Amino acid sequence: MPRITIYSTAVCPICDKTKTLLKKWDISFEEKRVDQSQANLKEMLEISNHARSVPQLSIDGKWIGGFTELTEMHMDGELDALFGS
Repeated sequence: MPRITIYSTAVCPICDKTKTLLKKWDISFEEKRVDQSQANLKEMLEISNHARSVPQLSIDGKWIGGFTELTEMHMDGELDALFGS
């Protein structure tokens, strides 16, 4: 099963919304807080081509974007195909 990573901060309502949706869709994820770890911030910047906003998401190490891109993938059925939902 593919692995999804969400890069987030503690004070990000869109990050919270993204995590809530992933849970609702029964998709497990790993959260990496960029406000608590310089290593997580560096990883997010490298994987996302230096995006500065959160959330940023990756699937199996491939950057997919943020909340908008995730919901578009869901609406297009791409998440169902990846995660067997």
